[in-house]
Amino acid sequence: MASRTGRWTRMLTGASLVVGGLSTGSVKGKLMALAGLVPLLAGAFDVCLFGPLFGLPLKGEAIRRKVGLIGEDSLLPHPPMPLTERPTLLH
Repeated sequence: MASRTGRWTRMLTGASLVVGGLSTGSVKGKLMALAGLVPLLAGAFDVCLFGPLFGLPLKGEAIRRKVGLIGEDSLLPHPPMPLTERPTLLH
């Protein structure tokens, strides 16, 4: 859940709950929208609320470091480096 895909999944699920809840116009819908803010904001602010339940840190960056997921800090993948800017190996 701390990976880039997990964060997007949480944010999209939360956004769906918010939009779906608000579209009903009922009190139950508003409560569902309020509950949808939890995964939406947790994904946006890189917090994994279930981390401590599994003995992991709360912050997504610390979880990724602990499990070895390097390079997934941002929500959008970085474009590949042009060939002219890549470091060359000299033997």
